Order: sequence, then C-alpha cells, then structure tokens
Amino acid sequence: MPFAVYVLGLAVFAQGTSEFMLSGLVSGIAEDLHVSIPAAGLLTSAFAVGMVIGAPLMALFSRRWPRRRALLVFLSAFVAAHVVGAVTPTYEVLLATRIVGALANAGFWAVALVAAIAMVEPAARARATSVVVGGVTVACVVGVPAGALLGEHLGWRAAFWAVALVSLPALVAIVLAVPGGRPTTAASPAEDTGSPTVREEVRSLTGRRVLLTLLTMALVQGATFCAFSYLEPLATRVTGLGAGWVPALLALFGVGSLVGVTVSGRVADARRSTFVVAGMVSLVVGWAVLALGAVSPVAVVALVFVLGMLAFGTGSAMISQVFQLAPGAPTLAGSFATAAFNVGAAAGPWLGGLTIDAGFGFRSPVWVSAALMVLALATAGASRLVAGIARPDSQKLQLQ
Repeated sequence: MPFAVYVLGLAVFAQGTSEFMLSGLVSGIAEDLHVSIPAAGLLTSAFAVGMVIGAPLMALFSRRWPRRRALLVFLSAFVAAHVVGAVTPTYEVLLATRIVGALANAGFWAVALVAAIAMVEPAARARATSVVVGGVTVACVVGVPAGALLGEHLGWRAAFWAVALVSLPALVAIVLAVPGGRPTTAASPAEDTGSPTVREEVRSLTGRRVLLTLLTMALVQGATFCAFSYLEPLATRVTGLGAGWVPALLALFGVGSLVGVTVSGRVADARRSTFVVAGMVSLVVGWAVLALGAVSPVAVVALVFVLGMLAFGTGSAMISQVFQLAPGAPTLAGSFATAAFNVGAAAGPWLGGLTIDAGFGFRSPVWVSAALMVLALATAGASRLVAGIARPDSQKLQLQ
C-alpha cells in the first residue's frame, strides 16, 4: 500500500476527530459562549449538513485541479476554520467555522477517496478505501476521547487547537507523498485524457442500482449512528454501568470499527457483494440482540465491539462498491458516497431521539437501528433485482 494512502488516512483522522468530538464539548461551549445546550448541539448538525451539501459541490469546484492541490486547499481551509473557531468569542462565528470546516472536510473526503483508489491496482481498491475510512475509526478510538479530555481540563478551545495541530503533519506529508500532476477527474493515469463531463458523471450516478446502493449506505450509517449516539444513556440507565465506563465503551466501539475496516480492506475486494450482504444480515441480528440484552453488562461490552466491527466493515466495503458501480463518475462517486454517509449520520440520531422523546425508553434507538438495517437489506435486495433485470437487457443488446 503506498505511503500516500496512509497520509490521507492521517488527515481523515484529524477531520473525523473534529466531526465527532463536539459530543463531549457541548456543555463547555454553551457555558463559555452564553448559549443554550440545544444551540451548542446545533454545531454538530451544522457540520453534518455542511458535509452532505459540500461533498458534491466541493468535488465539482475542484474538478479540474490536480489532486495534490485540491487536497492541500481543502485541508488548509479546514485548519484555518479551526484556528478561527478556537479564538472566536462569538457563537455566530463558531457556527460559521463549523460550516466552512465541514465544506472543506467534504471536499477533502471526495478527492481523497479518488486519489486513494487511483494509487493502487483495481484488486486493492477496497483495501485503499479501508485505510482512508480507517482514519475515522482511529478518531473514534483516540481522537474523540482525547478531545473530551482536553475539553475537560483545558477548555473546549484546546480541542480545536489540537485538531489544527494534528492536521499540520498531514499537510506536509501530502506535499511530499501525494502525486500532484493529474486532475481529480482522472481515476488513473490512463484516464487523464477524455475525462467525462459533469453531465456524464451525474448520469452514471443516477442509475437505479447506484441510487439504491447510496440509499442502502445511508440506511446502514443511520443505523450505526442512531445506536452509537445514545450508547451513554443505554449503558448508564439500562445496563447499570457507571459513568466511568462510557469512555471505555466508546473506545471499544472504535477499536471494533478499526478491526472492521481492516478486515474489509483485505477481504471485500474478492467477494464484495457477499461480504456486504453478510454484514447487513449480521447487523440486523446484532442490533436486535443488543436491544434485548441491554440489561447484561457482559453482553453490552461484547456486542459494542462486534457491532462496531460489523458496522464500519460493511460501510467501508459499500464505499468501494459505489466506485465499482459508477466507473463513469471518477470525481463525483466519492462525493456522493460521502454525502450518503453523512445523511445517515444526521438522520440516525434524529430518529433515535424521536423515539426517546415519545417515551419508548433508551433501548428504543437500538430497535430503530435494527429496523433501519431491515430497510437496508430490502433496499439491497431491490438493487440486486434491478441488476438482474438490467443484465439480460444488456445481453440482448450485445446479441443484436
């Protein structure tokens, strides 16, 4: 695996830390900037919305740039947003920096996915994707708990400074390691000429099977973040674990996620469809078992690790599946996959919160996760049906 792919994973680690660390900083931000807790929580929602909107927009904006330039511009903007956020005395400016940071993060993700798969052979694309996505899982294991610790002892601004500082080595490494000659539209050296137009890329991504795959991705991620977002009240108020267990459980979920993307990268290239379906079936069962067994500390500890592994392993394989299904969209495939990921990340916690507000208890988000996985399986089944219908049609055209 080229060193440059790991460099991209390092940058994604810093950005993933920023995306998720606010869950441990909300109270400090609200107190310091004299706003309500819900207003501080809106900073997380703003980031997610910025990621969804920004992924395709930033990919189009940088479409003709060399990859290295695009990565450097987006990562520099991300660092600048965090420096401004760390020193601002006003909530409005902090909110603006979260939106700018999300747009830069989305653009970086879209280009990084294209750059990673372009630097390896086709048979290693799932592994390259898993290295980039692995940056998010390492953020869950190390970055998010570290950000919460910094926020507790040095204030929330220290966490913002830390994200900016961690990003600086990645900036230097991108200059030294990432090839810079080809535009982001080219998925390989052979594709430097005759790159598809924006209309052709959009057409490639609006086929029924690709859209169904993106919807499946959003449902899988929605299930993941629905349960993950409410793991703390589940563990403390249903399982009966002390508050001191919560960081350990979050880290355990992150370790499982890291294992999942690593296994996915080594296995999914050979049997991607089988791997994804098996992962989704296992997640349906796993989330249901967690909901039923939430009163058992042993069951919760074991399942948190296993479900983190299954969720991120399956999600990582699905990202590479989008590239496989849409070869005519070398620029926008990554951005659409990023947007689908973040639609799920935004919708899942919202749906889980609705069930808690409705009085169904702290197990209810986990049941929502299981239900979302059932929908994901049904959507995946529809995608395979579409593929089965389209294949005979294409064979008839070839015969004619």
